[in-house]
This record gives sequence, structure tokens and C-alpha cells, in this order.
Amino acid sequence: MPALPYPKYSITNLYLFPTYATREDYQKATGQEPPAWNRYRQPKSWFDPNARQSTSRRIVYDYALASDPGNGVPLIDSQGRPQLDALVLDREEAATVNIPPKGLGMTNVPGADAPEVPAPLRALEPNEELFQDFAGIIMVKNTDLYPKSEKGFVEEDRALLKKIAEKLGVK
Repeated sequence: MPALPYPKYSITNLYLFPTYATREDYQKATGQEPPAWNRYRQPKSWFDPNARQSTSRRIVYDYALASDPGNGVPLIDSQGRPQLDALVLDREEAATVNIPPKGLGMTNVPGADAPEVPAPLRALEPNEELFQDFAGIIMVKNTDLYPKSEKGFVEEDRALLKKIAEKLGVK
């Protein structure tokens, strides 16, 4: 899949599978009741629909956001970029979600405060790069377009605005 034609975009555009914020979202999207919450497993908001057909007991996803296993904070490399790592899951875990029920906050649902299993990602294109945006949010940078967005208005933008103004009769 080619890089998106935007200077930057959400990492969710790299996800191999849809994610579900709530049990209700999962049921609405799939038409199925989500599996019962298992407080002894990490929260997991995605599932691989083909995992159960695998002949392997473990499924390996080549790319996922690497994070600290204790707190779920993304790991950053020496150049300040978020790190990727392989993700290995048991076939049954890969095939199911583990979405906590709604509570009075995540801390009131036992186990829901554990770091979430990261979603598998497609490979980055040659002109894509992960970076931390404002407030540490992980984003994808289109390295062809991003530098142009940092300059503000350029001559091409001014020319386009002038053409629009002429068409509208604005002087």
C-alpha cells in the first residue's frame, strides 16, 4: 500500500485489522457478542480473522509498535523515533479480542489497566517514517510531503489563492 498523500497521519492507517474501542463497537461492527472479559489477559481491541485457520500454534506479525511491557509506553530509538518489533501471539489469542466492560473508569475494572496488546502494522513504505507528534502521539510522516508542510505558505499556495480570488472576483 503506498504512503497516504498527506504530510502526516495516524498510525491507525497502518493497522492490519480494525480496532474496537468498546464491547458495543465490536458487537455493532461484527454482529457477534464479544468474548467475556478475561482479567488475566492483556486488553486487546483487535483480532485476526484468519488466525484460527493457521497450522501454527503461534502467529508472528512482523511489525508492531514496541512498548515497555510494564507501562505500555512506546519505546523510542536513539534517533528519537518510535521502535517497531515483531509480535508473537498464541493462535487463539490472535483470533479474539479482550475488551473490558465499561466501568467507572479503567481502574475499576480489574486487569483493564494493563498495557494493551499492540495492533500489528503493515510494513512502512520507503517514504514513511514514524515520529512522535505533539504530546507524544505516535504518527506517520510522509517524508516527501512533510517538509513542505513545515514551511507554511509557499509560492505555490499564494498562486493558488490568487487564482481562487480572481475566479471569485475578489481583488
